[in-house]
Amino acid sequence: MEMGRLPEELPPESEGPSPALPVVSTLRLPGHLDALANRARDYVEAASSANTRRAYASDWKHFSSWCRRQGIEIFPPDPQVIGLYITAQASGKATGDRKPSSVSTIERRLSALTWNYAQRGQPLDRKDRHIATVMAGIRNTHAAPPRQKEAILPEDLIAMLETLDRGTLRGLRDRAMLLLGFAGGLRRSEIVGLDCGRDQTEDGRGWIEILDKGMLVTLRGKTGWREVEVGRGSSDTTCPVVAVETWLRFARIAHGPLFRRVTGQGKAVGADRLNDQQVARLVKRAAMAAGVRGDLSEKERAKLFSGHSLRAGLASSAEVDERYVQKQLGHASAEMTRKYQRRRDRFRVNLTKASGL
Repeated sequence: MEMGRLPEELPPESEGPSPALPVVSTLRLPGHLDALANRARDYVEAASSANTRRAYASDWKHFSSWCRRQGIEIFPPDPQVIGLYITAQASGKATGDRKPSSVSTIERRLSALTWNYAQRGQPLDRKDRHIATVMAGIRNTHAAPPRQKEAILPEDLIAMLETLDRGTLRGLRDRAMLLLGFAGGLRRSEIVGLDCGRDQTEDGRGWIEILDKGMLVTLRGKTGWREVEVGRGSSDTTCPVVAVETWLRFARIAHGPLFRRVTGQGKAVGADRLNDQQVARLVKRAAMAAGVRGDLSEKERAKLFSGHSLRAGLASSAEVDERYVQKQLGHASAEMTRKYQRRRDRFRVNLTKASGL
């Protein structure tokens, strides 16, 4: 085995908790390199988020099942086979699919196959006509406008906070998470990835620093490291900084993950950080309890809210120059920020009148 090549190719039916990840083999390496091989495996996992790895593992399993049913070999990667696979998804004839997959799902699965094949040292050419042309046709035929999650506006957030019990640790924690997520325009993974200080945990993705005028949040996000300024609010009851300070004080947390599990019938705080799915569930649960969008049925309302509702709420309600919102959300372009602004004045610039009509 070449010394510079650590990832070992996986067989098609590899078993284990993360079948999408390459395995770093130490069997054919000198013993003194075991520690380096293990560290290399850690870096491989750090290259993508846990959610991405889970999705890619599920997508690889979906593709493998389809190939078995068709009697097709998975290796080596064949663009014509991939073209047939994405066609089956678009027509609702893929393994276990009861209806056609959405264009976004097909694109994600295509990305998952590209990634998985690359990890096995067998690159897949997505530009091959059997893939690229079929995918272009699927987009033209089936693509639909994205369904955006409902924005949590300030009045909605205040109503949601009233549904939380201030007398319990869980209520204090959830209050701090909602307020910080909204005021910082944070993604759910960024909320739960925060530590109390710099370099305190290996799995942390940022940390906070509480100052006199507010809180400085340092984050490692999709576009690299960035700083988010969260100022103190006009009232302690809705101030994200006060909410975080209160949570830390009563939870007796001074080091490590900022937001953790509350155990022992709500009377104790564990050592482990929350996962990002719990943020999404919190937003949905509080929005439903507060009656947000009560004009809709409960089934319809349940589909409207997610962790992104907090980011969209800040973008939609902050009455400041758009560039400041863009910086807070960590967007590379103003166009992306506008996608989050649910109630912006879309006709503030009227080119019809400006042209003389």
